[in-house]
Amino acid sequence: MDAVPFPAGAPRRNPVPNKVVNSYAALLNSVKEAGLLRRRRGFYITLFAILMTAWGGAWTGFFLLDDTWYQLLVAAGMGVVLTQFGFLAHEAAHRQIFASQRMNEWSARVVGTALVGISYAMWTQKHTRHHGFPNVIDKDPDIHTGTIAFHPQAAMSRRGVMVLVTRKQGWLLFPLLFFLGVSLHVDSLKFLFRRGPVDHRWVEIPVVLLRLALVPVVVFSLLPLGMAFAFLGIQLGVFGFYMGASFAPNHKGMPILPASTRADFLTRQVLTARNIAGGRFMDALMGGLNRQVEHHLFPDMPRPYLHRAAAVVRARCQELDIPYTETSLVASYGIVVRYLNAVGLSAGGPFECPVGDRFRPR
Repeated sequence: MDAVPFPAGAPRRNPVPNKVVNSYAALLNSVKEAGLLRRRRGFYITLFAILMTAWGGAWTGFFLLDDTWYQLLVAAGMGVVLTQFGFLAHEAAHRQIFASQRMNEWSARVVGTALVGISYAMWTQKHTRHHGFPNVIDKDPDIHTGTIAFHPQAAMSRRGVMVLVTRKQGWLLFPLLFFLGVSLHVDSLKFLFRRGPVDHRWVEIPVVLLRLALVPVVVFSLLPLGMAFAFLGIQLGVFGFYMGASFAPNHKGMPILPASTRADFLTRQVLTARNIAGGRFMDALMGGLNRQVEHHLFPDMPRPYLHRAAAVVRARCQELDIPYTETSLVASYGIVVRYLNAVGLSAGGPFECPVGDRFRPR
């Protein structure tokens, strides 16, 4: 059986650890001195105002159009706005908007929990682990094995009909993204009602329940039954696909590291992340997620500064011989599909992963 190809941009040699560690400290200092970690409250307040205007406009259109099939265009527009709200909540959760941690946290709850319907507590516990160990087996929840197997070891465990599914999983990824919105809502409820401690559980439970109930109640009250189902399906589908298609290019198809990896912070974050070219337009379209390398190196850096940091980081990575990956959005999707299909070839059988071997302790 053919091996899964080592992702493009893998290192030819490992940098000297001490040199890299010291270089990251210097890089962080240079970014601070350049003012790239200053808060941009004006930018985010303006963005929030624009999104609230769009959200209000969408609901105005909904009430004016009554029961016509043009409502599906409104539903699609709502899905787009909800995704943009999700990006904004993500940035607040990373403390990019306000100097106060408390202000950022509650802003993320207002936008992400109350408007989008996703638990802030659920998102932060999952996303914090991802940032600490991107693409690290058994540590990064974003590559946890579910419908999709993100690394060969996971694919090897497939049995029965899942073997056939996994071998074509690259083609299934994007259709499955239409269901991501529903999955995020369900995961939020499961997390909030689980046993064990949940931060501000009794604040989030009523807020999430109210948000998830209010929209369907309004839609089913004012639209015919079939149109109401179509409206909610389009809204959730567009939201899930847009959100998933913005996160998918960031790490999928990049090197997967074993749980025992000793890669330093700088190498681990840059090696496993992929930037998407496209300038300021892509910054707006993907909520800054297109600058994934810089976002992982400086999680609290406001979106408007990421493009300036990119030039500095790229130059430093070149000095240290750490691969810095950037490609177009369309090309990244092709890479992700091919990688997942290649991983799927190991479904139901033994496999040696060249990515894991490269970083396994000797």
